[in-house]
Amino acid sequence: MKVLFVASGNSRNFSIAPFILEQGGSLEEAGVEVTYYSVKGRGLIGYLKNIRRLRKFMDTKEFDVVHAHFTLSAWIAVLTFTKLPVIVSFMGTDVFGRIVKIGNWRFSNPFLSILTAIIQPFVDAIVIKSPNMEKYIWKKGKMFLVPNGVDFKKFDGKRIDFRQELGLDSEKKYILFLGNPNDTNKNFQLLFGFRSKLQECGFELLNPYPLKHEMVSKYLSCVDVIVLCSLREGSPNVVKEAMASNCKGVFTDVGDVRSVVGNAKGYRVIEQHEELLESILEVAKSTVCEGRNRLNEIGLDIESVAQKLLSIYKSIVIREQ
Repeated sequence: MKVLFVASGNSRNFSIAPFILEQGGSLEEAGVEVTYYSVKGRGLIGYLKNIRRLRKFMDTKEFDVVHAHFTLSAWIAVLTFTKLPVIVSFMGTDVFGRIVKIGNWRFSNPFLSILTAIIQPFVDAIVIKSPNMEKYIWKKGKMFLVPNGVDFKKFDGKRIDFRQELGLDSEKKYILFLGNPNDTNKNFQLLFGFRSKLQECGFELLNPYPLKHEMVSKYLSCVDVIVLCSLREGSPNVVKEAMASNCKGVFTDVGDVRSVVGNAKGYRVIEQHEELLESILEVAKSTVCEGRNRLNEIGLDIESVAQKLLSIYKSIVIREQ
């Protein structure tokens, strides 16, 4: 099986998102030959300029399936007009739209959502990351629910203390926020608003953004609590990476977070933002963390997810023959 991954290459921190590379690596371990095409160019026009380049790239090698990550990547794959089957993984913002803020009002920019709706007849399979995306998929016969898996080798749950390497005080207690503080959707201001009260309780707020992905596991291994307070998410990888690391956490009830966390000890999933401070203090006191066991229980190790994707690829190829 030869699969071409098409994904954005516009980040200054990496050529292709780490979780996409991890997914590709897990497929390679399952016997799939994965090749990557990195999209260069921002916005709709920037993406459209890749159509000819992608077509030439596809002509250099034989592929069985094109797996595009994000709506715009899927559009350029479809517009190459090859006969190859195209699978799209929707990520979250492409389905829900981007949350933007004007004054005290927040609303969703629907541009990506419209493109997501329009492309559905033109792809062969649709992968969604969480159940809350399902209502936006009208071609449900093509839909598969496959959350991203976690590399249990990288996020090993051993709780090794990397504080000296990371320049952290061995005597302090840390609350970790890994998102972009300027992203409205990540809602960092909610957590920052409790900063003084957290300091009064002996906690330091930590936001090492931007951060290379290989460093994420080290932070998760030695902080006290991680917080995700987003307004919207699909299936946030940071929650699963924290759980695999047995890092305690407090998360807003977005995407599939509640179903992933379940009743695992060491975590709180909150519906009201007012609960955040109390929940952080409560979770920090917990002496038991069952995150890793919970992920094992629901099969979100990266190898299991790779097998699910491989079965989708095979079914599409057989159908196209």
